[in-house]
Amino acid sequence: MENNERDDVEKLKSMFLSAWHNVQYSWILKTKTYFSRNSPVFLLGKCYHFKAEEASVESVAGSCSDKASERKLVIGSVVEFRRDFASRIWLTYREQFPQIQGSSFTSDCGWGCTLRTGQMLLAQGLVLHLLGRDWTWSDALKMDGLDTESWTASAARKLVSSLESSFQGLKPPESHAPAPGRAEEASTDLNCVHHRKIVSWFADCPAAQIGVHRLIELGHASGKSAGDWYGPAVVAHILRKAVKEATDPELQGITVYVAQDCTVYSADVIDSLQKPAQGPETETRVDRKAVIILIPVRLGGEKTNPEYFDFVKGILSLEYCIGIIGGKPKQAYYFVGFQDDSLIYMDPHYCQSFVDVSMNGFPLESFHCPSPKKMSFTKLDPSCTIGFYSRSVQDFEKISEEISKVLKPSSKEKYPAFTFVKGHGRDYEQSELTSEGEPRHPQYSSGDFVLL
Repeated sequence: MENNERDDVEKLKSMFLSAWHNVQYSWILKTKTYFSRNSPVFLLGKCYHFKAEEASVESVAGSCSDKASERKLVIGSVVEFRRDFASRIWLTYREQFPQIQGSSFTSDCGWGCTLRTGQMLLAQGLVLHLLGRDWTWSDALKMDGLDTESWTASAARKLVSSLESSFQGLKPPESHAPAPGRAEEASTDLNCVHHRKIVSWFADCPAAQIGVHRLIELGHASGKSAGDWYGPAVVAHILRKAVKEATDPELQGITVYVAQDCTVYSADVIDSLQKPAQGPETETRVDRKAVIILIPVRLGGEKTNPEYFDFVKGILSLEYCIGIIGGKPKQAYYFVGFQDDSLIYMDPHYCQSFVDVSMNGFPLESFHCPSPKKMSFTKLDPSCTIGFYSRSVQDFEKISEEISKVLKPSSKEKYPAFTFVKGHGRDYEQSELTSEGEPRHPQYSSGDFVLL
């Protein structure tokens, strides 16, 4: 009896949190974001310059080339930028999903934002893997902006309905409201199939390969449970475990590598790209191998050191970058680009209804965000995780070469944010042991950082 009452209290608390977050954040999502026509906009390695609509390509190419040297520039219109941004997979708080095992939670509202940003970063890596960077969703420009009034009113109605039902001892009615826009019909097009498959891997159900339920289960090894705050470094290691233990054949050719103490050991990454694929050895399987490199870093003490702002810009301008898990203190965002002194991000702090991805032609609209948001670099929390995608050894060699240029510290910086080291991580661990096998220096866990 007491357990049932406790569960009811937790469910009501979850309803209150969902409604409160929708009221709190919906106006932010509805607020227009302003972009300058006089400055380039970088989005995950692509450079857009809205001035190109009224000027020649040559006149604006120079402003992009500083950050995108030696790479193909993409100089496009506002429409092309909107299409590209809206094609990125957006994963937010959800409510009314199946109960998380070992808890009474049926929503991650209020505590799951870092997990969601980690999912978005990994989803971008999977988009590069299966669809390529130039892929865009065919319906990206058909989405309407978020309707603040209708969404907050809906949340309030559901909350009142739940309260009334709880007092009457009745089960709250389930919501079957469709996501905004029309539901797409099933398509035989390969890109559409891969698009839906990627989204389904992040579904909010226990069976999903990289869904919240699975990530929380894997987080138990790090001392984390549903309702806890997850940091960017912890999420990186949880994602690594989730992909390693995934059973879908499309995921078994992918390895997630997490840097150790701000150090990428090149031989470990190369080994992951060269190791035999699991399952039947086919040409397709070999071609589908890749490594997603996650690098937890700390860009300062209590606040981000301004000397690292250009470093972050350089990282987000690289075509291999899949974004940054970061945010403001206790508020995680997925950073995908920048313009001038502002970061461009996708915000997970919006509670949407559960979508059953097992349905044929399930709606995709709620997994794509039509509204980019901007945040000043000065508000950036120093703790973050940077992601890169590498399809081959040649890719990785090019990545390490380009990143090394970005990593060169300025005259005021003492150390780079992270480093590339030849060899395996285990080789350096052995070299730090005395003849008796004792460590020469204090050993740090993957969640610890050197303050710069």
